[in-house]
Amino acid sequence: MPMFNVALCEHAKSWPFEEARRLSARKGADEKGYTLFESGYGPSGLPHIGTFGEVARTTYVRHAFECLTGRKTKLFAFSDDMDGLRKVPDNIPNRETTAKYIGYPLTKVPDPFGCHQSFGHHNNEKLKEFLDSFNFEYEFKSATECYQNGIFNEVLRKVLICNQSILEIMLASLREERAATYSPFLPISPKTGRVLQTKIEEYRIEDGTVVFRDEDGMLAEVPVTDGHCKMQWKVDWAARWAAFGVDYEMSGKDLIDSVVLSNKICKILGGVPPAGFNYELFLDEEGKKISKSKGNGLGVDEWLRYAPPESLANFMFASPKSAKKLYFDVIPRQIDDYASHLRNFKTQEPEKQINNPAWHIHGGNPPEPEAEISFSLLLNLVGVCNTDDEKVLWGFMGKYLGDASPAKMPFLNKLIKYAVNYYRDFIKPDKRFSVPSDSERKALEDLLSELNNLKGSESGDEIQSIVFEVGKRHDFPDLKSWFNMLYKCLLGQEDGPRMGSFISLYGLENSRKLIEDALSGNL
Repeated sequence: MPMFNVALCEHAKSWPFEEARRLSARKGADEKGYTLFESGYGPSGLPHIGTFGEVARTTYVRHAFECLTGRKTKLFAFSDDMDGLRKVPDNIPNRETTAKYIGYPLTKVPDPFGCHQSFGHHNNEKLKEFLDSFNFEYEFKSATECYQNGIFNEVLRKVLICNQSILEIMLASLREERAATYSPFLPISPKTGRVLQTKIEEYRIEDGTVVFRDEDGMLAEVPVTDGHCKMQWKVDWAARWAAFGVDYEMSGKDLIDSVVLSNKICKILGGVPPAGFNYELFLDEEGKKISKSKGNGLGVDEWLRYAPPESLANFMFASPKSAKKLYFDVIPRQIDDYASHLRNFKTQEPEKQINNPAWHIHGGNPPEPEAEISFSLLLNLVGVCNTDDEKVLWGFMGKYLGDASPAKMPFLNKLIKYAVNYYRDFIKPDKRFSVPSDSERKALEDLLSELNNLKGSESGDEIQSIVFEVGKRHDFPDLKSWFNMLYKCLLGQEDGPRMGSFISLYGLENSRKLIEDALSGNL
C-alpha cells in the first residue's frame, strides 16, 4: 500500500476527509488523550442496516481523521438498553408474552427468542456480532451498566442541579399536554420496575433524589443515581456527550431539531457538544422510512445471505447526504460497484486512491482484486444452467478464466454462493420467457448463424461486437430494444448481462443451444 502523507489527506475530496478536516479544527478535541467518536443504538428492535451504516460511516471519518492528524481515537458503540419497551416489534416471536413487559427497561424484558438474558441483551449481541464480523474497532457501552455502575452519577447530579434550566429549554419544544408532566428524569418504579413517564413532584438537590407518584398513586422518593432513574433521551444524549467527552457523532436528518436541543443541554452541563453530521434516511421499496419495530427494512443477516459485507459497506459510503432506497434490488449493483472500485484502485495515482471507496472500506489497505466477473453475469449463469451445484458453475469458470479454482479465487467462490441464493429467492420465481415474434426470430436466427461461424477463440469483446452488428441489421427502434428482446427470450427477464461476456462464459456450444431452444419454444 502506498504511504499517504498529510498533504494528500488535506486535499482529499471524499466526504470522510471533509469531515475529518472539520473535526481537526475543533478546539479541545484531544484533551482526553484521544478523540472520541460515538454511535448510538436503540435496541427496541432487531438491528437493521441503518444501524450498521452509522457505525461504518463513523469509522470512515475516524480513519480519515487518524491519517490526517496522527491522533489517537476511540469509538463508543452506545446502546440505550435501559429505555422502556414502548411497543412490541412486529418481527419477533412470542409477541403476546413480550406485550406484558411494556414499560420495563429493555434489559428487564425476557428475550422472546429465548437465547439471551433479556431482549435488550439479545439485540445488543446481534449488533456486536455483526460489527465484529466486519472487524470494526469499537468499545461497546451499555446504558444499563453506565447507570447502574455509577458511571453517569456525576452527570446525573448535574442534571438534578440544573433541572430548571433544562426544563426551560425542553418545555418550549413540547406540546402543552406533554409539557405538563415532562421532567429530565424518568424514575424506575421501586414497586413495579417500570420506567415511568411521570411528573416529578419535587427535586431534592441536597439529597440527590426526586419525589414522584408511583403507579399506585402513592408518593415515592428515589436517588437519581445508581440506576434508580434514567434520563429522557434528549437529556440522556446531552449528558452522555458531557460525561464521556464525545467529539464526533452522526445522526439521521430526522434528528436535526433534537441535536440542537441536546447541544444546548450539553453546554448547561459543562460539556462541549460534539461535531456532527446529518445523514439522509434509508427508505424501503415503497419509499417509507425503515423501522426496527416494523421490520420493513433489510436486516443485516438478510443482506449477508446474498452479498459480501464489502458490498454493504460500499452502499453506506456513497452519498450519505442523499436518501436511498434499501431493499433487495440494490444488492447486485452494490456488489459490482464495489468490485469496480477495487479493480480501479491498483492502477490509480495516490491522490485518486485516497478518494476511492475501497480505500475507506478497507481502512487504507484494499486487497488484491480478483477476476472481472460481474455479479449479474453470475446470476444469469446460474439461471441458464438451472443448477445450484457450485462444482458445475466452477466448471464454466475454469474454461472462462483458465487456471481458476475456489482456493485461488476465494472472493469469486463466495460470489457464486451468493448468486445461487439470490437467483433462487428473487429471480427464478419471476422468470417469464417471451416467445419471439417473426421479426425477432429472424434476428435470433441471424445471431445463431454468426455464432456458428465462430471458432471458439474469440474474446467477450469480439463477441459483443458481433451481437451489436446483428442488432443493427434488424428492425429494432434502438440497440436497447434488441438487447431487451435477447434478455426476455433467452433469459426470461427484463434485463441482463453484457451478452458478449455471457456467451463467452457460457460457451459457444451452450449459447447456440440456448438460442435454438428459444426459437423452438423449449425454454
